Amino acid sequence: MTSAVNSGPWVRRYRPAPEAAVRLLCLPHAGGSASAYHPMALALAPAADVLAAQYPGRQDRFAEPPSESVRELAERIVGAVTGDDDPRPLALFGHSMGALVAYEAALALEAAGQTPARLFVSGRRAPSTARTGPRLHLGSDAELLRAVRRLGGTDGRVFDDEELVQLVLPALRGDYKALETYEPRPDDRLTCPVTVLTGDADPVTPVAEARAWSGHTDGPTELCVFPGGHFYLNDRPREVVDVVRRHLGL
Repeated sequence: MTSAVNSGPWVRRYRPAPEAAVRLLCLPHAGGSASAYHPMALALAPAADVLAAQYPGRQDRFAEPPSESVRELAERIVGAVTGDDDPRPLALFGHSMGALVAYEAALALEAAGQTPARLFVSGRRAPSTARTGPRLHLGSDAELLRAVRRLGGTDGRVFDDEELVQLVLPALRGDYKALETYEPRPDDRLTCPVTVLTGDADPVTPVAEARAWSGHTDGPTELCVFPGGHFYLNDRPREVVDVVRRHLGL
């Protein structure tokens, strides 16, 4: 397995591609980590230099308290990837919670005069479709874990290991707090192109609510619907990579 190259605490590069014409910053789902994008990094190198964000509170950042704010995560990650003065275009890919982090990162980049090459949002309804629901970050461990089980994407054996469950719960609860307290600013609007990816049987992202991302940018949008649930991309990695390649001209 290819080891990660750390670019400070916030970014991992599993297959550095310094000669690539474009960088792709990938943002994980709630409870996820940078390693979720290891396969994508291998699939896209050397055409794209894939940067995978590592949130605090997991893996090698386990000792750090998890962030509880989508906007704070986005701002810290943008600071990490823009601080190296790399002139190459930057695209963003985020799945589930990572889609919101990617959206806020894109807004921050545009505010700084650095419009992203493209924003890919996966497995997440548009911010304008926010709806009330159970505040899982305030509920019991059992309620939170049931919600995660429902989405799939996590090996069921993880939930049978009580010691492992206790290790991941703080980061998971922090991520859900970030999601459930996130409030989009109604006047925010992007100019970059947006590609929306979703599963046709996603229990938390109806296709109509995914399509509503088109209302968050003045740029062109495209909706790509795949067979599958919330973690459709785990079952169709090649198709997802093909979408990224096509839109980035790789």
